[in-house]
Amino acid sequence: MVVCADSPPLLANSLNSDYIDTIIHSLRHCVHPPCCLAGLCGTIILNTMPIKIFVTGGTFDKEYNELTGKLFFKETHLSEMLSLGRSRIEVEIATLMMVDSLDMTEADRETIARRCRECTEERIVITHGTDTMVETAKYLAKTIRDRTVVLTGAMVPYKFGSSDGLFNLGSALAFVQTLPHGIYISMNGRCFSWDNVRKNREIGEFEEIRK
Repeated sequence: MVVCADSPPLLANSLNSDYIDTIIHSLRHCVHPPCCLAGLCGTIILNTMPIKIFVTGGTFDKEYNELTGKLFFKETHLSEMLSLGRSRIEVEIATLMMVDSLDMTEADRETIARRCRECTEERIVITHGTDTMVETAKYLAKTIRDRTVVLTGAMVPYKFGSSDGLFNLGSALAFVQTLPHGIYISMNGRCFSWDNVRKNREIGEFEEIRK
């Protein structure tokens, strides 16, 4: 059990089952989950296992070839991003594939779903291309019931230096620690349920289908 470093030692040592139940209830029903993570609700965050991060590619991890002017994949930047963001969350990173989401197949989605079902961690973040992120979320929702899965991505590659990827990754890590089991998409500082989200291609943002 890991207790927030800012929590008073006496309080941390006096946790009992009833108090833990109260904390969990608070986290699941907070209208702004990340505020619990920051301690703004006066709760304590309990982590019992690492967060799994599955890498699948997308704009998040694309690089720019200055000679050809084309974007390409080389390797994931996740470890570098977590270090830059001074993250102290225990994570395990696994690269499943490095593809543009427009090229992602049903077989690829089944690979992602299978790895989510097979991993021991209950909390999973998936980096994914934004063009078909919603389709993958819908696919995962068909068979995954006992995991909290948050998909996130970027509209601008991390290596461009002005990417939204670092912010989106941080948001996804916050949401995955506080939300109940389910499939979610985290983009633009917001979190959406898999069945109530779409990408607005005109403004380049994700939004709810039903308000």
